[in-house]
Amino acid sequence: MEYKFDSKNFEEEVLKSDVPVLVDFYADWCGPCKMMAPVVAKFAEEFDGKVKVGKINVDDNGEIAQKYGVMSIPNFKFFKNGEVVDNIVGAVNPEMLREKVTSLLG
Repeated sequence: MEYKFDSKNFEEEVLKSDVPVLVDFYADWCGPCKMMAPVVAKFAEEFDGKVKVGKINVDDNGEIAQKYGVMSIPNFKFFKNGEVVDNIVGAVNPEMLREKVTSLLG
């Protein structure tokens, strides 16, 4: 299941999550974000129940993007126990992203 995060549910769904979380900071106008969207959706299915995978629109949730230092998108932040433990900026090889997601489980 792919989650939609926003300022109303970010604390509960991401920071207080009892499983690791991959947050895709994106915007609708961003070409590389659109390119990565199917990869993120696939990971949401693949890791369902083990890692929470979701997206947050930086245009609609600028305060959260600013808080986490998101300057370029797509920006993938990996949260564990409410803290950012890793980060990838830009469109990347799906295997690189999978390795990072898998490392959250270790």
